Amino acid sequence: MGKILAFDYGGKRTGLAITDELQIIASPLEGIDTKDIWDHIQRLMNSEKISDFVVGDPSMFGEATDSSAIIDQFCKDLAKKYPAIPLHRVDESYSSRDAMQAMVAGGMRKKNRRNKKNLDMVSAAVILQRYLETRV
Repeated sequence: MGKILAFDYGGKRTGLAITDELQIIASPLEGIDTKDIWDHIQRLMNSEKISDFVVGDPSMFGEATDSSAIIDQFCKDLAKKYPAIPLHRVDESYSSRDAMQAMVAGGMRKKNRRNKKNLDMVSAAVILQRYLETRV
């Protein structure tokens, strides 16, 4: 069984999270500049056995949002570049709020919570955890 790689995709930054090989635990991986996303994905594909992708879906109540178009395009590009890897979209509503609460509860210093890349990668882990919970 491979690992699941999750994305909290954004126009400027993207958060990445990954599971363990048993696909039980969702862990924040890194926050990156979106312009570098394809290099990071390829590096991870070379170093990890990735079985699935999970992408946060910004549609609120079935309605498109400001970021829906760029995320739709990212999903199309991801599926085209890696057609053998299943791609799952998960509702990302309130993932940033939940990520901030998790960082506070986990004792992360305020200075580190202000770093948007940290928020993005923890948001990706929240999205990934939601996906894992729906599979049960």
